[in-house]
Amino acid sequence: MTITQLRYCIAVAEHRNFTIAAEHVFVTQPTLSMQIQKIEQELGVKIFDRTQKPIGLTAIGEKIIMQAKLIVAESTRMLDVVEQEKGVIGGTFKLGIIPTVMPTLLPIFLQTILKAYPELKLEIEEMPTQQIIEQLEKGILDAGIAATPLSLEEVIEKPLYYEPFMVYAPEHAILSKEKAVQPQMLEGERMLLLQDGHCFRDSALNICKLHNITPNSFQINSGSFETLIQLSHEGLGVTLLPYLHAKQLGKAQQKHIRSFAAPEPAREVSVVYHKRGLKLHIINAIHEKIRAVIRGAIVYEDVKIISPK
Repeated sequence: MTITQLRYCIAVAEHRNFTIAAEHVFVTQPTLSMQIQKIEQELGVKIFDRTQKPIGLTAIGEKIIMQAKLIVAESTRMLDVVEQEKGVIGGTFKLGIIPTVMPTLLPIFLQTILKAYPELKLEIEEMPTQQIIEQLEKGILDAGIAATPLSLEEVIEKPLYYEPFMVYAPEHAILSKEKAVQPQMLEGERMLLLQDGHCFRDSALNICKLHNITPNSFQINSGSFETLIQLSHEGLGVTLLPYLHAKQLGKAQQKHIRSFAAPEPAREVSVVYHKRGLKLHIINAIHEKIRAVIRGAIVYEDVKIISPK
């Protein structure tokens, strides 16, 4: 069997249609079908159930496709090894970024990266932390940007910056009268938090010590900071925002932002990658470029984004 035949099998498994799969791998449908028949004959099993519509995988086919993806992924890594040895900052680089970081951080660094490395083709996708971890392990992603620490043996973390938490407290909130908020003051407010599964929520519960929210506390979970801000204006409570998100609010909304008293609780944001260390020269280059951008004076009142030393 060949890598090309495995790619054909993967394409059919993904598209469940021989004609569409052939278009995606740039061959004719008869050529693709013939090559898949050859690998099935060589293995002595049927990978695809052609009686189903759309085409399905047999039980053994499921296992074969899973292994085929690993083999194809590892084969492409050979080029990565060569490029890393040459120090070439180019080719395709796949980066995953968590939802609470991507909208604010990506516009800050993307143009800088593209100008600095014109031969680099970035493929960036927003995804939750768990998906980033899974795709790093499978070799689908080259790196991710996530809140850390993750404390995983297989994943290396390179801190980018430490981002303070900010309190969004409209006029109705008791905290709106405070110049600097102590974390324990949040216990007297109704809290609006991101829904379960967001690491920002977990960080808020941990850093601001909200684990003991009483059953009578009014709590709305949402996946959007904008929704939480709107609900806050309706008098339903206060919410927490990451510093970069708070900085991008309009003037009318920024007057409701309150910082924490020193030392400000903050989250660590890092570039994360698998310990295999492939494309490490590109990871290091991107890491340093982002840190350089962050070190530019991003200031809100007396609070700064703190870069790691």
